[in-house]
Amino acid sequence: MHMVSVVSLGVSSMLCGFIFLIKMSNGVVSIVEWELMTLNSLNVVFVLIFDWISMLFLCFVTLISGSVMYYSGSYMSGDKNFDRFMYLVLAFVLSMGFMVLSPNLISILLGWDGLGLVSYALVIFYQNEKSANAGMLTVLSNRVGDVAILLGIGLMMNLGSWNFFMWGGYIMDEDWMLLKFLVMLAAMTKSAQIPFSAWLPAAMAAPTPVSALVHSSTLVTAGVYLMIRFCPALEGSKIQGILLIMSCLTMFMAGLGANFEYDLKKIIALSTLSQLGVMLSILSLGYPDLSFFHLLSHALFKALLFMCAGVAIHSVSGYQDIRYMGCLIKFMPLTVSYMVVANMALCGFPFLAGFYSKDMILEVAFMSWINFVALILYILATGLTVSYTMRLIFYSLSGDYNLGSLSNVSDDKMMTNSMVFLGVSAVSMGSLLSWLLFPEPYMICLNVFMKSLVLLITGIGAFLGYMFNIMVITYTLKSLKYYKYVAMFGSMWFMPFLSTKKLSEVSLVNGVFSEKLMDKGWYEYLGGQGLYYAFSKMFTVLNVLQVNNLKVFMKMFIISVVIVMLVFI
Repeated sequence: MHMVSVVSLGVSSMLCGFIFLIKMSNGVVSIVEWELMTLNSLNVVFVLIFDWISMLFLCFVTLISGSVMYYSGSYMSGDKNFDRFMYLVLAFVLSMGFMVLSPNLISILLGWDGLGLVSYALVIFYQNEKSANAGMLTVLSNRVGDVAILLGIGLMMNLGSWNFFMWGGYIMDEDWMLLKFLVMLAAMTKSAQIPFSAWLPAAMAAPTPVSALVHSSTLVTAGVYLMIRFCPALEGSKIQGILLIMSCLTMFMAGLGANFEYDLKKIIALSTLSQLGVMLSILSLGYPDLSFFHLLSHALFKALLFMCAGVAIHSVSGYQDIRYMGCLIKFMPLTVSYMVVANMALCGFPFLAGFYSKDMILEVAFMSWINFVALILYILATGLTVSYTMRLIFYSLSGDYNLGSLSNVSDDKMMTNSMVFLGVSAVSMGSLLSWLLFPEPYMICLNVFMKSLVLLITGIGAFLGYMFNIMVITYTLKSLKYYKYVAMFGSMWFMPFLSTKKLSEVSLVNGVFSEKLMDKGWYEYLGGQGLYYAFSKMFTVLNVLQVNNLKVFMKMFIISVVIVMLVFI
């Protein structure tokens, strides 16, 4: 079962890559439709689109999924529910495939809801209270986006078709502002933008191979992919300004939170959140091709980073706190080498995969007409990304030896073998993709200061991230002096608290009030019980009339005559 799945995904990846090259070279788009039913003048159809975007993304999804499943063969080998895990991951990949190949808002819902359902099943895979709470937060947050998609389907009935791929350029702001807002809302919930960011770190309760898959190419990228497909409808729209400021705030908040976080998986999850903000911010500026480029390059090194983190967690007896690690470079050199490559690609180190996409995004953003707040958030988020990366490297890879005496720290052959292709891709795929996607170079005009600003921010962030943490490690807990600020920045501006405890308190109080006043009050009086009482009385009268008793009819006749006489006399 395990190896069959890996081989199948590998073959699928090669096939999708081959089709992508054909579609890219001849520019042909193939659309397959199955008509399910006709509703008045509307055709409800199941649509699949095969163009270079869908084929390239599907190639990456299947490639990373195959690597992750091979990796899971060692990581999950001791789990008694191993087969269940494999079926769930395959269902996850299948849902993402439906999502990628659908340009129709109805057929996209099949993959969209499938991702939400299977992600819930995977988050609660380890059956304990923490996983159950994280799963509930994940599924309820994503449910907001599902409702937005359903409302969008209702609105698009006016167009006579749900195929947004065809109608994108015709949807103007004046008539379709609500539809654009709903699609943006759906994308923001799936990609965990503010104020829906709390579920992304909570979803780390899932096994690490699932995290590698979810945070690289599947669940969280579904919202970005939907916005890339919907981008022609957003050109010149007021929605772009809202999306820009929300995504810039998200990447700043995630970068700040990662600098105060000690859970290894949550640090990497917050880095994903920051990069999703980068993708959506450049998309809101009108560059969907750059957003797609960063989506693909980010998928490679983020999957690699999670897989390296999984090996490290396995080795240190299951601890995820980076303060319990340290000096791993001496015990697992191969895994740490992959991890450093992935981290450097995340920072945009020259000539690695992340450099080509991230550097171009920042330069295009600096060249665009953006407001001063968005520019400052871009600069701060870039510096914070390098800062938390260097902090992670210092604490877990190159710092003091803090491992427990029972830790069996060494490279795992099966796990490291699964990282080979991703490691090579994290180094070389950025340049390859840039040649494929941008055969004609972008014209970027910046002065010397703005051109060197990215390099300057990166250097300052790296220096501060490394030096501050060397100075902090005096084991005197100086952060307790500024506990309020540390608690706020480290908890994503109290968003998990507001998304769970406060929200549930408000909803429960209002729920009890509405139940007493409405469900057991006026709704009963005017609804079920009231209607039952009224119909009972009415049927009693009808029953008497249907007996055909002469006395009844005589009484009715006399009453009718009296009423007529009173009216007309």
